[in-house]
Order: sequence, then C-alpha cells, then structure tokens
Amino acid sequence: MKYLILISSLLLSTQQLYANQTFSHEGPPPQLVELYTSEGCSSCPPADRYMSSLINEPGLWSKIIPLAFHVDYWDYIGWEDRFAQPTFKQRQYDYRKNGLLRSVYTPGWIVDGKEWRGFFQGRSLPTSPNRSGQKLIAELDNQDLSINFDAIESTKALTAHVALIGFDQQSNVTAGENRGRTLSHQFIVLDKQQQTKAGSQWQFKIPNSDISRRTAIAIWITQSDMTILQATGGWIEAN
Repeated sequence: MKYLILISSLLLSTQQLYANQTFSHEGPPPQLVELYTSEGCSSCPPADRYMSSLINEPGLWSKIIPLAFHVDYWDYIGWEDRFAQPTFKQRQYDYRKNGLLRSVYTPGWIVDGKEWRGFFQGRSLPTSPNRSGQKLIAELDNQDLSINFDAIESTKALTAHVALIGFDQQSNVTAGENRGRTLSHQFIVLDKQQQTKAGSQWQFKIPNSDISRRTAIAIWITQSDMTILQATGGWIEAN
C-alpha cells in the first residue's frame, strides 16, 4: 500500500489544473531509455546520476525520452523505496518473458525496447535505429488525454502507454544498503497506464500532480512483442 501513499503525497498534493497541450511526433521514434532502479540497491546511485544527466540532452523529448522505474524487490533489505510500484517490477518480467532481457536486476537498462549493458562498461547510449514512424498525437485537456496514432493497420491490436514523470526529488536514506546517503532523482515514473486494443485511438485520465515541481508526460505505442512504433512527450504546463 506504500505506493498508494506516495500517489497521495506526490500526485494529489495540489488541485492545479493542467494546461491544454498537444504532444506529437512523426518520423524516426525518439529513443526510449528505461532505467530499473531502487533506493535499496547500493549499485543504483551511479545509474540514477547518469539518468539524471539526460535532462541536459538537447534532444530531450524529441530524440530521447528517459523513464526511471523504481522497483520494490529490494525493499526487504531494510529500506522501502517510496517511488516503487509492483507493476514496474512486472514490466521487467514482461521484457524477460518476451526474450528481451536475460535476467531481472538493478540497475537495469532497456533502450529502444532491448537490454543495454553498455552502462557497466562506461559506454554511451547506443545509436537509435533510423527507422520510419507514423504520426502520433496526444491532446491533454486538463486530466483527459486523447491519443491518436496513424496506424497502417487499424485492425491490429496495439498498446498505448502513458507515464507521468516527476523531477527534483530527494530521499534521505536511513536504512539498508544506501544508509546515510541522500539520493537525488529525475525522470521518476509516478504513474504508468496502458491500454491494448485494435484501432488507433485511446482515452486516458491523468492523475493530478504537484505542478510546483517539474512534471512531464511520455506517450508511446507498442506492438504485442513490445516493439516501440512511436513515442512522444514533453513538459506539462499548469493552467
């Protein structure tokens, strides 16, 4: 239940409304960079710092979309990660089930839907494949999000994913492997939703967030094998 408490404190702490915004992308999809991390893992802070550095990328949102998924399977060591949700762990297991991840671990990186171990050798992110991508448009009207994807086959089942992303968070860890450390985080996935159906249009309800802190949204479309077809995202503005 701890992640429900987190949602109450981080997502429902203000009643400010979101401005009406449009997020769209057409052409080569942005690179989706996923980090699976935990505040209870002593190996994760360097990966968290690298993820946070991506905020300075000139192609943020248009060429690269970072997402930090906090998992809960290290909570038993003594420190419960307040950003972790069980569904994020399941997302890692889904990658493994689809043969895209050799094992479930932290810090774990998925780039463009595939496992990336180059971080541990100090390598730069891999170059995104230069492939075509149909037009993706998402309209945010307060908390209502409408998505339209220019799918070639509108009868094929596709999955629309939406992530609400938080920034500028710190945790003073008092137990577990990172005891005594102050951990800073960017690109924290606060809420993740998805819908699978045949067609090219989806409707979502986005939870409130604390607009006094930077907040962003990411939207992406995948096939049944988790292949990313298109993505878009950006900063959310207050009304």
